[in-house]
Amino acid sequence: MDVDPSQISSASVYQHLIRVISPRPIAWVSTVSRDGRYNLAPYSFFSGAGSRPPSVVFCPANRRDGSSKDTLQNILETGEFVINVVPFLLAEAMNLTSAEIPSDESEFDLAGLAMAESRTVKPSRVADSPVCLECRLMHHWPLADGPGGANIVVGRVEFLHIADWAVDESGFADPGLLDLVGRLGGQSYCRTTDRFDLDRPRTP
Repeated sequence: MDVDPSQISSASVYQHLIRVISPRPIAWVSTVSRDGRYNLAPYSFFSGAGSRPPSVVFCPANRRDGSSKDTLQNILETGEFVINVVPFLLAEAMNLTSAEIPSDESEFDLAGLAMAESRTVKPSRVADSPVCLECRLMHHWPLADGPGGANIVVGRVEFLHIADWAVDESGFADPGLLDLVGRLGGQSYCRTTDRFDLDRPRTP
């Protein structure tokens, strides 16, 4: 099967990409507007950008009417956000927060999620998420206008919260203990409890 993105709809391109760029970690992004409205939404075009500086990148697309989503709007207004990871136990709550609700309503309330105060930024974090990354905006690049238009958001990680129970004897978070979910295509997800190890090849 050969696919020329210029010959099909952007919706079809999206469906192809989410099925082949897989599995994808989920950035459960919490923000707050300038007037104090809290927002929480999941994004699976997400990755670490680097460790110097410690940074992450995620890509919120525009709404179907071409407007910016609340997450992006809040970040552009305040320059701050928190990325919360999604363990299997919170998968249903995360999915619920993907619903488009009015801007004056909070996804925290919709999903019955408790908030915890952040250390260095104003947006609250998901209290029951085992890992939360407090971030400040470094760069924003809009790649296209209109419906589905992609945006690249790069944030500097200012502070990390890692649950003590998720840290193993190495002093780092253990993927099996975290039991995070990853996004596949369609309605499918996977878990970090099903994995295998490969030794790095030795160089002469």
